[in-house]
Amino acid sequence: MKKIKSIIFTFILIFNSNLALSAEKIDLLKVDWSFNGLFGTFDRGSLQRGYQVYTEVCASCHSMKHLSYRNLAQEGGPEFSLEEAKAIAASFIVVDGPDEYGEMFERPGKLSDKFVNPYLNDNEAKSANGGAYPPDMSVLVKARGGGANYLYSVLNGYEEPPANIELDDGVYYNKYMYGNKIKMANPLDDGIVEYNDGTEATIEQMSKDVVTFLTWAAEPHLETRHRIGFKVIVYLIILSILVYFSMKRIWSRIESEV
Repeated sequence: MKKIKSIIFTFILIFNSNLALSAEKIDLLKVDWSFNGLFGTFDRGSLQRGYQVYTEVCASCHSMKHLSYRNLAQEGGPEFSLEEAKAIAASFIVVDGPDEYGEMFERPGKLSDKFVNPYLNDNEAKSANGGAYPPDMSVLVKARGGGANYLYSVLNGYEEPPANIELDDGVYYNKYMYGNKIKMANPLDDGIVEYNDGTEATIEQMSKDVVTFLTWAAEPHLETRHRIGFKVIVYLIILSILVYFSMKRIWSRIESEV
């Protein structure tokens, strides 16, 4: 009997949670992303600018532990030249070792190195961010409902709170965040980044670029997948046509014999 009551209680909790989420549905900003659709591809300029925004704004708090510096030069990504990717890697200091004396040492980064983590461990990350652990950004787009549109909306959703809402210290109002509260301060401001290609660094532009970069980080083989998918569709169409005419020819012979 207790088990039945427990199951019923759990079901009620889940049902109420789903109702709450439905009631809290937020209309996100919609962006015409270049990578959407069957023929979608990444904008190389946007990817390179997005990496710049990540490095200069986001990397001080957020890691990208699933990416290596060599990925920056791979086909389908930002496609920096090999020399540019080597220079980017070398601009970071990596802790390596142990050496022949059993000691750790520092060296310039190499293409094979993972992106440098801003913190030594999780506790240091939490301590530096008011107790909240800053999520790794490698697959952040895939881990959030709404994907790219959600992240873009949050980056553009910071506002002064309405008069009837009080916020605790270290909490900020964001109209696209569930509950409208977020512990991360607004990371972007017009002109905070000086783009290498001369593009005007507005909040909207930086948001679009960094979200494009994060989408690629989460789906580095997206363009290859799109190309293969298109070829498979063409193959299936041709195969279906051949099967149709083959079957038609076979049945025409059978009917003529009958």
